[in-house]
Amino acid sequence: MIAAPELQTEFLYPQDTDTRFSSDTDFDDPDGRNVFVGKGKAKKGKKGPGEKGKGAGKGPGRMNGHHQENGMENVMLFEVVRLGKSAMQSVVDDWIESYKHDRDVALLDLINFFIQCSGCKGGVTGEMFHNMQNSEIIRKMTEEFDEDSGDYPLTMAGPQWKKFKSSFCEFIGVLVRQCQYSIIYDEYMMDTVISLLTGLSDSQVRAFRHTSTLAAMKLMTALVNVALNLSINMDNTQRQYEAERNKIIGKRANDRLELLLQKRKELQENQDEIENMMNAIFKGVFVHRYRDAIAEIRAICIEEIGVWMKMYSDAFLNDSYLKYVGWTMHDKQGEVRLKCLTALQGLYYNRELNARLELFTSRFKDRIVSMTLDKEYDVAVQAIKLLTLVLHSSDEVLTAEDCESVYHLVYSAHRPVAVAAGEFLFKKLFSHRDPEDDSMPKRRGRQSMNANLIKTTVFFFLESELHEHAAYLVDSMWDCAAEILKDWECMISLLLDEPLPGEEALTDRQETALIEIMLCTIRQAAECHPPVGRGTGKRVLTAKEKKTQLDDRTRMTELFSIALPALLAKYSVDAEKVTNLLQLPQFFDLEIYTTGRLEKHINESRQIREIVEKHTDTDVLEACSKTYHALCNEEFTIFNRVDIARSQLLDEQVDKFNRLLEDFLQEGEDPDEDDAYQVLSTLKRITAFHNAHDLSKWDLFTSNYKLLNTGIENGDMPEQIVVHALQCTHYVILWSLAKVSEGTSKKAFTILCDLLLIFSHQIISGGREALEPLVYTPEASLQSELLNFILDHVFIDQDEDSNSTDGQQDDEAGKIEALHKRRNLLAAYCKLIIYNVVEMNTGADIFKQYMRYYNDYGDIIKETMSKTRQIDKIQCAKTLILSLQQLFNDMLSDMGFSFDRSSSAFCGIKELARRFSLTFGLDQLKTREAIAMLHKDGIEFAFKEPNPQGEGHPPLNLAFLDILSEFSSKLMRQDKRTVHMYLERFMTFQMALQREDCWLPLISYRNSLQAGGDDDTMSVVSGISSRGSSVRSKKAKPATGKRKLPEEESSSSSEVWMSREQSMQTPVMMPSPHLTSTVMREPKRLRPEESYMGTPQPQHHQTAIDYNTQVTWMLAQRQQQEEVARQQQERAMNYAKLRSNLQHAIRRGTGLMEDDEEPIVEDVMMSSEGRIEDLNEGMDFDTMDIDLPPSKNRRERSELKPDFFDPASIMDESVLGVPMF
Repeated sequence: MIAAPELQTEFLYPQDTDTRFSSDTDFDDPDGRNVFVGKGKAKKGKKGPGEKGKGAGKGPGRMNGHHQENGMENVMLFEVVRLGKSAMQSVVDDWIESYKHDRDVALLDLINFFIQCSGCKGGVTGEMFHNMQNSEIIRKMTEEFDEDSGDYPLTMAGPQWKKFKSSFCEFIGVLVRQCQYSIIYDEYMMDTVISLLTGLSDSQVRAFRHTSTLAAMKLMTALVNVALNLSINMDNTQRQYEAERNKIIGKRANDRLELLLQKRKELQENQDEIENMMNAIFKGVFVHRYRDAIAEIRAICIEEIGVWMKMYSDAFLNDSYLKYVGWTMHDKQGEVRLKCLTALQGLYYNRELNARLELFTSRFKDRIVSMTLDKEYDVAVQAIKLLTLVLHSSDEVLTAEDCESVYHLVYSAHRPVAVAAGEFLFKKLFSHRDPEDDSMPKRRGRQSMNANLIKTTVFFFLESELHEHAAYLVDSMWDCAAEILKDWECMISLLLDEPLPGEEALTDRQETALIEIMLCTIRQAAECHPPVGRGTGKRVLTAKEKKTQLDDRTRMTELFSIALPALLAKYSVDAEKVTNLLQLPQFFDLEIYTTGRLEKHINESRQIREIVEKHTDTDVLEACSKTYHALCNEEFTIFNRVDIARSQLLDEQVDKFNRLLEDFLQEGEDPDEDDAYQVLSTLKRITAFHNAHDLSKWDLFTSNYKLLNTGIENGDMPEQIVVHALQCTHYVILWSLAKVSEGTSKKAFTILCDLLLIFSHQIISGGREALEPLVYTPEASLQSELLNFILDHVFIDQDEDSNSTDGQQDDEAGKIEALHKRRNLLAAYCKLIIYNVVEMNTGADIFKQYMRYYNDYGDIIKETMSKTRQIDKIQCAKTLILSLQQLFNDMLSDMGFSFDRSSSAFCGIKELARRFSLTFGLDQLKTREAIAMLHKDGIEFAFKEPNPQGEGHPPLNLAFLDILSEFSSKLMRQDKRTVHMYLERFMTFQMALQREDCWLPLISYRNSLQAGGDDDTMSVVSGISSRGSSVRSKKAKPATGKRKLPEEESSSSSEVWMSREQSMQTPVMMPSPHLTSTVMREPKRLRPEESYMGTPQPQHHQTAIDYNTQVTWMLAQRQQQEEVARQQQERAMNYAKLRSNLQHAIRRGTGLMEDDEEPIVEDVMMSSEGRIEDLNEGMDFDTMDIDLPPSKNRRERSELKPDFFDPASIMDESVLGVPMF
C-alpha cells in the first residue's frame, strides 16, 4: 500500500518479478497483468474494473457538439492537444460536462484520444467499446496500425509536434486534478482508463507501448498528488477531531464530532481507492516497463518514480522503491542513467530526507562514484553533482579514496566535468570555516581568512603532480571560488611579507606554485574565457561580464603596478618565477598608469633590462620581449619611457654581438669556449627580441651571414650558434617580407610555388631518402591562400589588370606582357596540383574557368586535366564534378532557385559539362570507374537539399541532373542500369509520377540512363539515325526522332544489384540475335510510373518509322539470306570504311577537349548511346552502308577486355548509408 506506511506489506514485490535487467519478458502477457491490486472491497452498486458501464446515450449522435460518422467518434481531443492553442483547463472542463451528460460517449472519446496519440489511424467504435474486451480492442488496433512508418506523435519532428508531449502530459494532469473530487471515485472512468493503458503498455507495437507508458506514469504522478492532498486533509481532520474530543463535555459539540468522523471516514475511503489505482499502475505498468527494451521508456519510468518519492516521501521514499533507481543506474544507455542521477539529486537536496537515504547510499555509493568516469559526459557531470549533495549532507559518507577519485577531474579537458569537480573540491576543502572567523573583523593580506584557503589551493596543486595544468585548476574553480582566486592582495602579501609569529613560511616550491596560480587567475580575469584545450572558443560577453572584466583589470593594474617591481627584485635570479612574473604586464590596463598617476611606478623597463643581462634562458628572454612589446604601445603616455629603455638595451646587445663576433671570427679554426659562450648568449638575447620587435635598422643579416658562412667554410661552428643564427636570419626575412609592397607579391608567389615543389616528396626520389626531414607539406590554410591568390590575380579581365603593369601603356604589347605574367602564375600553381603538392580538389576552382578563359589559359587548364587524370582517374572525375557543382551553386546564389534553364548561365554550365565529357575519350573501359563515381557524386548533390515547401516540390538542386546527363553517354550499358538503380534510391514514389516542367531534369536524366541500358543489339545505323535529335548538334537541325519509352524492368531490384562475385565474371558468349527494327521488338513497355505502381498503363507504340529505320530492317532481313562468305567480305569492307571515316572525322571535327588517343571503333559501334556529334560532323552518314552484326563485336570485345570492374561496389548500401528505394 502506498499512502499508509504501516501497510507497506501490500506493496511487496511479486515473487515472479525478475529484478535483473532483461528484456526477455518485455512483451509477455502474464496472467493478472490487468488485475487491480488493492485492499478495499468493491462497493455495492459499482462496477468492477473489468466491466463496462452503460450511459444514457448510445450509438451515433453528438459528443461535445461534434458529429459522429459511421459509429466513429471525431477525434477532437487529439486535435486540440496536438495544436496546443486552447487552454487545457477549458478543454478538460468541456470533456467533464460531456462525461456527466453521457459517460460512455465521453469515455469513448478519451479512449480514442489515447489511440490517436499513439499514431494509430484506426479508432474504437461504440460497438467495439460495449462488446469487446480491452485485449480484443488492442489487438484490433494493432492490426490497423501502420507499422511501416516508425514515427508517431511523441517522436515526430516539426513545429506542429514540438510541444505535443508537454501538451499531452498537461492534459492528463489537468484531467485528474479536475476530476479528483468526484469522477475518479466512480470506479468507471479511472478503471477503464487504467485497464486500457495497462494493456497498451504490454503491446508489441512500440508506439502503443511508449505512449501508454508515458500516459500511465503521468496519471500516476497526478494520483500521487491527489493522495498527498488526501493525506494532508486526513491529518488536519484527525487533529480537529482530537481537539474537539479533548474538550470538556459541556463545551464539546457532538454534531461536529460526528461530521469530522464522517469526513475522516470518507477521506479514508477515497485514500483507499487512490491507493488501489496507484497499485494497479505501479504493478501493471511500472514494474514491467522500467526494464523495457526501449531506453526512452525506461527513462520515463525512472524520471516519474523520482517525482513520486520527492512529492510524497512518506509513502514512496523507502528501499522498496529506491531499489529500482539503484538497479537502473547500471543501465547500458546514458539517457536512463542520467534520469537516475537527476531523480536522486532531488532527494539528496532536501536534508530532511537524508536519514531515509542512508541504506541506499551505503548500498549504491560505489556505483555513483564510478559514474563520475562515465563515458557520457552529461552522466559524469550529474554524478559529480550528486556526490556534492551527498558531501553537503554528511562528511562521513564519502571516504578519502572516494573524494580523490573526483579531485583529479578538475584537470579534465571537458569543462562541465571539470567545473562540477571544482565545486566538489571547493565544498570539501574550502567550505569549512571556523564560526569565530565570521565574527572577527575582516583583515587583509596574509592575515585575511582567504590566506589559509589560498595555501590549501597551493598544497592541492603540488600534491596533484600535474604542475603544468594550473590554468585548468583555476578554470575549474573559477565559478565557485572566484572570490578566493581573485584575492591578489593576499597572494602578494604571502610572497613579500614576512610570516607571522608561529606561522610557517612558504617553501621555494610553494612560492613557485603560488606565482603560477596567480598568473593563471590574472589571465582568466582579463580574458574571460577558458584556457586552450577546454572550450570551443571565445564567446560573446554579457554586459555584466564586461563590467566585471573591466573592474578586475583596473584592480589588478593598480595592485601589481606597485607590487611587481618588488616581486621582480626578489625573484630576479629564479628563472621559473621571473618568467611567470614578467607575463603579468601583458594583461594590464595601461591607461591606468596615466589616469591613476602611476607613472612613477613604471620601473619594469629598468628591471627587465637587468633581467635580460642576467639570464640566457630562452623562456625568460621571450617573456621579456613580449612584455616590452605590450608596454610599447604608442596610444599611452608611457610609450616614450619604455621605448627609450628598449632601444638602449638593443643598442648595447647589438654592439656587443658585433664586437664579440669580430673577435670570434678572427680566432680562426680554434675558437675559445668562453668567447663562443658569449657570442651564443648575446645571439640568444637578440633572437628572442627579434621575434616580437623589428630590428631591421641594426642590419643583423650581414652579421649572421658572416657567422654562417664561416661555419660552412671551417665546418667546426658550434651547433647552438648555427641554430640561433638561422633563427635570427629567419626573423630578418619575415620582417622584410612584412614590408614587401604589393608589386612584388607575384614574384614572391612564384618563388613560393617553386620552393614548395622543390621541398615536396619529390626531393627524396632517386635514392635520396636522407633528405626526408626536409620534405614539407603545405597546410590547408596555405593551400587556401595560394588558391585565393590565383583567383584574385589570374582570372581577371584585361581592364582590371591594366593597373598592375607597373606603368606600362595600355597597348597590345602591354596586354601581352601582362597575360604572359598571369599565365606564369597559373602554370606555377598547376604544377603544384600535378605533382600532388596541394590537394587535387583545389583544381576545381581552376577547371571551372575553362570556358570563360579558354583563349588565355585553355591549353594550361587542359594539360592540367590530362595530367591529373593520369595520376588518379577517380579523383580527377570528382574534381570535375565539384567544379560544376561550384558553378551551379554560384548561379543559384545569383539567380535564385527559380531560375530559367534556358538562361545563358545554365547553358554555359551545360556546355562546360559537355566539354568535360569529351575529355574522357572513347575507351569506356579505361574511364569506367571514374564515370560511375562522377554520376554518384552528381546524384547525391542533386538530392542533397530538400525543398522546404515539402516533398511535392523538387529538390533545390534537381536541375543539376540536366547537367549530369551530359556524361550519360560515357556510361557502359551495365553501368547505366546500376546508376539508374542508385538514382531510384533517392526518389520517392511521388517523384516518379511528376510530369511538371520543374521535374524535367529528373525525367530527362532517367531517360538518358534507360536508353539502351537493356539493349544489347542496337545497330549502328539506328544509333546514327537519331543524331538529328541531339541538342548538341552544331548545325542546330530540328529534332525529328520521337522520345523512346523507358525499357521494361526485367528483374527486381534485388536481382539487378548483383553480388560482387557475379559482377567480376566475364560475360558468357550468347547467340547472335538478328537485327530487328524498333517496331518489331517486344511492344510491351512500362512507363516510369508503372515501374513504381505495378499497374498496367496504356501502351504507346512508335508508329512513325523514318527512312533510316526501314533501311536497317531491310538490311537485317537480307543479311539472313546471304552466304557466309559474302557476309564476311561486306563486314571487312564496311569496317575499313567506318574506320577511315572516323579517322577523317577526328582530323576534321575533333573539338577542343578530345583525347589524343586513337579512337576504338568497337566502342563506338557497341555504345547504346552513339551520339558523338563532334566526331560525326565530318562523316557523310547518308551514303554509309554498315551492316556489321553488333553482337559479334560485343563478343569479341568481351573476350579481349574482361569486365573486372564492379559497378555495384561504389553503390554499396553499407558505404553510402542510403536505404534501398
